[in-house]
Amino acid sequence: MKKKIRFDLQRFAVNEVRSHFINYEVFYGGARKLGMADLTLPEINYKTNDITGAGIAGDVSMPTLGMVESMEAGIKWRTLNEDVTMLMQQKAHDLTFRGANQHYDAGLGTFKVQPVRVDLRGVPKSGNLGKMEQASESESENTLELTYLKITIGGVKRVEIDKLNYICYINGEDVLTDVRSALGV
Repeated sequence: MKKKIRFDLQRFAVNEVRSHFINYEVFYGGARKLGMADLTLPEINYKTNDITGAGIAGDVSMPTLGMVESMEAGIKWRTLNEDVTMLMQQKAHDLTFRGANQHYDAGLGTFKVQPVRVDLRGVPKSGNLGKMEQASESESENTLELTYLKITIGGVKRVEIDKLNYICYINGEDVLTDVRSALGV
């Protein structure tokens, strides 16, 4: 007796094209929706130490395990509003950006929406109130120094950097686990 094997084509992306970002919403403190804004995510640079000497043919700028340099997030607003001035207050601010990526499966001819979530905590580094010009955007901007960043794509945590709690989780691995253990924290 032959066993029938059934394939569910919806489970397998034949030729998935990661098309574009559909849209997103901005929340403050997990609840309050803020005005329309564009987010510039931080660049992640690891702290390095130059190694030179016997046994090395030159210099190596060696990354320090789990140590991340300053991270900045920029938020550009369409109008000068209370959200701009609120984020200038000298305290930590928790922001969540919830978005949707569009993917197209060229083999099946179907679209798929993939959720994207960015959580960040930061303190104000600068605030640019922008300009006042007839029939135009103010281009007001806040820059936050981040102590926490978490990126979740498709419901899976991909990045979590928590500088104050020794967490540097990148794509399934927290490289500071052994460091926390060695420090007794």
